[in-house]
Amino acid sequence: MKSKDIIVASTEELKRLHIIKMFFEKKIRQKEAASLLDLSTRQVRRIAARVKLEGNKAVAHRLRQKPSNRKKSDTLKEKVLNLYRTRYSDFGPTFAAEKLSGRDKIKIGKETLRIWLIEAGLHKKRRKPRPHRLYRDRKHSFGEMLQVDGSEHDWFEGRGPKSSFIGCIDDATNVVFGRFYTHEGTIPALDLFYRYSLKYGLPVSVYIDKHTTYRSTAKPSIEEELNGKASQSQFQRALSQLGVKIIYANSPQAKGRIERLFETFQDRLVKELRLAGIDDIDNANTFLEEYLPLHNKKFSLLSLSGIDMHRKPHANIKSTLCIKNKRVLRNDNTISYCGTLYQILDRTAAKKVDVEEHLDGNIYIKYNGKNLRYCKIESRPKLKEVKEEPKERIYSSPKPYHPWRGKMRGRGVLVSKI
Repeated sequence: MKSKDIIVASTEELKRLHIIKMFFEKKIRQKEAASLLDLSTRQVRRIAARVKLEGNKAVAHRLRQKPSNRKKSDTLKEKVLNLYRTRYSDFGPTFAAEKLSGRDKIKIGKETLRIWLIEAGLHKKRRKPRPHRLYRDRKHSFGEMLQVDGSEHDWFEGRGPKSSFIGCIDDATNVVFGRFYTHEGTIPALDLFYRYSLKYGLPVSVYIDKHTTYRSTAKPSIEEELNGKASQSQFQRALSQLGVKIIYANSPQAKGRIERLFETFQDRLVKELRLAGIDDIDNANTFLEEYLPLHNKKFSLLSLSGIDMHRKPHANIKSTLCIKNKRVLRNDNTISYCGTLYQILDRTAAKKVDVEEHLDGNIYIKYNGKNLRYCKIESRPKLKEVKEEPKERIYSSPKPYHPWRGKMRGRGVLVSKI
């Protein structure tokens, strides 16, 4: 047996050849060789017979340097690459493989597609350096902590207006909920939380950043200072009344689960909206009603405890998840709110009233928890403009003893008539 019969051999093949050689030299028995190679004695006899006939190359696999029986055809490869160039040029291999299977009925493995794209120069490996972070375990129960944030992005790729996707993800299960809005603000944040509470319930806590929507930066009023309270945003006030704990993140990496969700959605969801031909917020929110359940079915996890810690919201949750302000009641029983006058129709001794602006746009004026009847003053009476006539002007000469007399000989002085 000549070693030059095998040009390139793997470690396993060299091990097999060494054991077969020891078997030929009767250093070990057939059962010992089978045990070392993890083969049956029959297979050892077959390999030994092949080595006698063919030499060392007999231990190599028969399919070496031959195409695999599972190899995809060149025609299919060219078809897939053409589809990728024309339709999925900015898709990643994993997402492109899903779309090829779902839309084009071409089943192709993501790694096979990745290799084809790299060979064709259509994809490059991207490796980002990761800074060192401390690991935090997931929460154990569904609804124990909800990560909430907003992402302003060109979701419609110039086909429609720029919008903001406000989303939330459960820390224990990765269940996602979200909607598109025109901006990230108080009304959108309250509306999202209201819709989430109707679907799943009230979570124990929320994990959010220090955006002014979620945390007030205003100085406390005199009344708040006297009561020892800090200034609160409308979102803070609403969640504190619902008994939901707010936890603030000191960095984007601290709430990495929601940040990675946005990174995924800015890749996948943008392309899903493009394929569906959606270019406005209303249709996008309708699309999310079908898309998010499929996303959750694919990517959500089971909680460690198997417990759902959501609480059922109370019946008056609308009057909590709204904008509340106080207004001074004038002597004519009117208040001013957002540049509009409202006439209070009920007789009341209140000096201040509470104004609630609900998510549906309705406005309620209350005193001690009771609704007050009111009407909107559409137009104010215009006051007549009084034009003042200009004062009559006369010229007079200075008196004889005036100190300017010597310097202003023959000149008059302009004075006003009293």
